[in-house]
Amino acid sequence: MINEVVLIGRMVKDPDLRYTGEGTPVASFRLAVNRNFKNQEGIYEADFVSCTAWRGMAETTANYCRKGALVAVTGRIQTSRYESKDGTTVFVTDVVVDNVRFLEKKKEEKPSLPPVPPPPYPEKQETTNQARHEVQNWERSQPPQQEYRQTEHHQSPPPATHTSQRTSEFTDFPTQPKTPEKVGV
Repeated sequence: MINEVVLIGRMVKDPDLRYTGEGTPVASFRLAVNRNFKNQEGIYEADFVSCTAWRGMAETTANYCRKGALVAVTGRIQTSRYESKDGTTVFVTDVVVDNVRFLEKKKEEKPSLPPVPPPPYPEKQETTNQARHEVQNWERSQPPQQEYRQTEHHQSPPPATHTSQRTSEFTDFPTQPKTPEKVGV
């Protein structure tokens, strides 16, 4: 017999971690799993699957999963039934979780930007303006700088002392097109 389930979906809400009378941790959560097809309105519907994790897996899931987290769950289907207060029989289908895989990285909080410094005090602003004027006066008193261009010095190639024909190097290279020979058939 095979009873194996694999689900990939998003947490509907934060897992609910509880403990049994013996102190065994148990976490209950629901996954929203999209169907592979669209309905008549062109929308993907989702199934909401109840899952139960036990012991260490329950604590890990409760500590690291939050509402909206994308997870993969493997486990088995377990069914049960009970009588409600009004006397009707209620059937419950649940996935007993063997493994939970977190498919998204934990969202990191963005570091806050450093605070913007307050505007300078009036007495500091005066000294800043005075320093700015001194720099501008100094720049005006300097002679204009000339542009210096760096010239590249290249040696010219030595003058050619002899000429060579490329065709003379290759004896079998035809220099003139050959006229077709007449061949007797």
